Amino acid sequence: MDDTTEAARDVQGERRRWRALAVCLLVGFMTLLDVSIVTVALPSIESGLGASEADLSWVLSGYALTFGLTLIPAGLLGDLWGRRTAFLTGLVLFTLASAACGLAPTATALVAARLVQGVASGLLGPQISGLIQEMFRGPERARAFGYFGTTVGLATAVGPLAGGLLINAAGSQSGWRWVFFVNLPIGAVAFVLALRLIPHTGRLLGGGGRPRIDFAGVALLAAGLLAILLPLVQEQQWKGAAKWWLIPLGVLLLAAFVLWERRCALPLVDLALFEIRSYRFGALLGMLYFAGFTTIFFIFTLYLQRGLGYSALQAGAAITPFAAGSAVSAALGGRLVTEHGRAVIIAGLVTVIAGTGLAALAVHLVPGQHAGYATAAPLLLAGIGSGLVIAPNQSLALARVPVVRAGTAGGVLQTAQRLGTAIGVACVGAVFFAHLSAGGSWPGAFQLGVLVALGFEVCALGCALADARRRG
Repeated sequence: MDDTTEAARDVQGERRRWRALAVCLLVGFMTLLDVSIVTVALPSIESGLGASEADLSWVLSGYALTFGLTLIPAGLLGDLWGRRTAFLTGLVLFTLASAACGLAPTATALVAARLVQGVASGLLGPQISGLIQEMFRGPERARAFGYFGTTVGLATAVGPLAGGLLINAAGSQSGWRWVFFVNLPIGAVAFVLALRLIPHTGRLLGGGGRPRIDFAGVALLAAGLLAILLPLVQEQQWKGAAKWWLIPLGVLLLAAFVLWERRCALPLVDLALFEIRSYRFGALLGMLYFAGFTTIFFIFTLYLQRGLGYSALQAGAAITPFAAGSAVSAALGGRLVTEHGRAVIIAGLVTVIAGTGLAALAVHLVPGQHAGYATAAPLLLAGIGSGLVIAPNQSLALARVPVVRAGTAGGVLQTAQRLGTAIGVACVGAVFFAHLSAGGSWPGAFQLGVLVALGFEVCALGCALADARRRG
């Protein structure tokens, strides 16, 4: 009787864990979808709110920036509050911020709401991975993270097309609002399920001492990055050369951040992680790669919708080959990297660079209405390459990191990726809009933007080759 009861409890506990995982994956899908789904909504936002080029850049890069800056301290907050409390707090904040985005009366209000939405996403990210680590062990944990990887690929793949469908149904003037409103029912259902299924993990940091968050480190890092990004994003709006002095100021602030972290008793970033070569190269490669490939979506949708008159649905369909290729090859990359190591990432980067370059060539050869068809195969190729880069790079970067520091190390890697996105959108957007402001053509603006993105991707390839050469 007792054995039967114990077995029944084990089965019930196992079912509860997998149901809790489903809630985590639903929330992860929602936050990741909000990155890709917004790309096709940019022209609708521009026409509906009269948004400027800088506003459109901040809708993307501002979200990525606050997302990235929140990830590391959010991991500590999860330890202080308990994962469940931090998860529920982030979910409520994300849902409310989504409502504020959808109701935004002005472009400035939308950007402000997107910044808050990015903070909420950053708060949720470490809790999802932390809950998976706490709820599962051994092969079950590997399966759980595999499901999470599939969720990432699926959210990226369906985002542009889902955004196009919503805008097509609701109209170009206000359809963009439904891109954010769609989060409300998902968030509400997820909150109710989370209350029932997410386990109480307790506070992981406690005892006699009271842990402190490195707010000075957060402030220095945020100020340094903002000083570098602002003149790039506002390049067309801020006249004169004085704005460029913000960039060296930002570099000094980042140097101050490093010095502070070396002396801080409880640093925001454990700089000892960067003494591990594979981790150091992995973090740098991730930042450079995300600065390159994520910006392609940004300028390609603007070119298709504003330059060629594509509808949001048509633009979403045109981007789908990249996302679909990435989703398919991601699982393959995860298996190959354990056997072939950095060579998988090098092959992926070469494929991405080739596909991206061919997409720019296709726009040059077919600059008219058929550009979406002409770029389908190159974008599919680039997407296949992308799937061989992101997950394998993260796996190699964390391979030699001690388990006790795995959570912080993963947060830093995600932060580098999000900051890379913010920097890439700012740089590529500055070149793209500057060419248009000077009277240049839409195909020319797209090709120049792609060249900047390719520069980041080539630097990522150089990073991978340098790491492989040192290993050899």
